[in-house]
Parts: sequence; C-alpha cells; structure tokens
Amino acid sequence: MACLELADLGDDSVGAQSTCYTDYVPKNLTLTLDENLLRAARKVALDRNTSVNQLVRDYLARLVRETDQRQTALARLEEFFRNNSIQVGRRNWKREDLHERR
Repeated sequence: MACLELADLGDDSVGAQSTCYTDYVPKNLTLTLDENLLRAARKVALDRNTSVNQLVRDYLARLVRETDQRQTALARLEEFFRNNSIQVGRRNWKREDLHERR
C-alpha cells in the first residue's frame, strides 16, 4: 500500500491529510537493449498490436507463473514419493527377451 501525507502548512484550510492507495502501483524498470534488438522488438510489438513494454510485462509474468508451477509440481512430486512406496516384483525376464524379434 502506498501512502502520501500532506503536512500542515499553517494554513487553516489544509490540515494533515493522508491518502493511501490500496490498488496496484506500477514500478518503472529501465532496460538497456541493443539497437537492433529494440528495433526487432518494436516490429514484433507492432505486429501484435501492443507495445514493447507490454511484451516485457507479459514475458516476465509468464516466466514467474511457469517457475511457480514448476516449483509446485516438484513439491507435489517430492511429497508423493515421501508418502507412497511402490512395490516392484521380481524380475522374471532377461534382457535378451526384451529385444527378441517376433
């Protein structure tokens, strides 16, 4: 939450005020890109009817989402292996049997 406080300047019309924003407040990010890369990115953005800024936001959001999904999947897999045991029967075959042509 971002808050802005206005101090009392001694004027009776302005008291101490506090304004808080509970909504999302975007942050700026500065990137340094090669000129050719930026030119190509602008063309991609134009083709997609969007901006380079939006392309970067979408990419970062997808990267974070995929990372979260991967971590969740790995945690579930680890939990599965901790809580379950798999019974494997005796091996009653030979390697040659697996490759036998019929």
